[in-house]
Amino acid sequence: MSLGRAIELQAIQILFILLLSPLIKGILNRWKEFIQGKQGPSIFQVYRDLRKLFHKERLVPTDAGPAYLVAPYIYFAAPLIVALLIPVLTTFPLFMAFAGDMLAGGFILGLGTFTLLIGATAGGSPYAGIGSTRARFVSMTTEPVLLLVLIAVSFSTHATIPYVVNQTFAKMVWSPVHLLLVVAFFAIWLAETGRIPVDNPSSHREFSMIDANRVYDYSGPDLALIEWGGTMKSMVLGVILLNVMTTPWGLAKAPSLGAVFWAVLAVFAKFLILDGVVVWIESSIGKLRLLRIAEFMAGAAACAVVAVVLTVINI
Repeated sequence: MSLGRAIELQAIQILFILLLSPLIKGILNRWKEFIQGKQGPSIFQVYRDLRKLFHKERLVPTDAGPAYLVAPYIYFAAPLIVALLIPVLTTFPLFMAFAGDMLAGGFILGLGTFTLLIGATAGGSPYAGIGSTRARFVSMTTEPVLLLVLIAVSFSTHATIPYVVNQTFAKMVWSPVHLLLVVAFFAIWLAETGRIPVDNPSSHREFSMIDANRVYDYSGPDLALIEWGGTMKSMVLGVILLNVMTTPWGLAKAPSLGAVFWAVLAVFAKFLILDGVVVWIESSIGKLRLLRIAEFMAGAAACAVVAVVLTVINI
């Protein structure tokens, strides 16, 4: 495969994340409202909200510093950079595929989240400070579990490059180690994307919200970049869950546009299944109290530890 074709396919993967991530969120919101007996918004409502925010005025607090101004751009760019490192639509590596492993992708996403926390507190709003503190607590419980999962992945697959990990896991489907790691990473996905039971994305009450408080001072195009970046972060982590941790089923095996087109449909179908699982979870249980989030993540950590033990004793 030529370098030009690899760059072309990589660009398609970036556009796939960039353009379809709001639709995935819109479908999830619509299904959740439908299950609860409500009419709900259109699946394209997220696009309309982004368009409306881009046409609004940008208001900046008087005491805001440089961190406040650059945070939305870094948070928006981080998922797109990680998309260069993971198998979004193809099973074979593309341009920049070996520039970083899963740990590097985690650091990049963490950098985006960290800059947003710094930017939120730079605005000087007490509500943003509350949201940032709560978000930092969630990160403190999530990041050690993510490291444990990566250690377990490296033990079981002898690699941390996503294009190698998913091919190894494809041969381990239904093994105890594989299932435990999928469950652990799914718990991480719920925490990092602010879904129930960790957070309630549809709540905007002062005493319960985390993400909405964190971006309290942002408006206009800055808020649009943050909201769009959040949908892309959710989709990128979902790609890692579906295409790397679970199975590379449906991904293109040949560098042709036809194969990539069918991969787009297959990955979109996998996200519909993931949306269905999330809707079932959020419609069945309630949001945990803040301090109990640590117990929830401890369960995910236990899954990762057991996976490491099973790998060491060769089960």
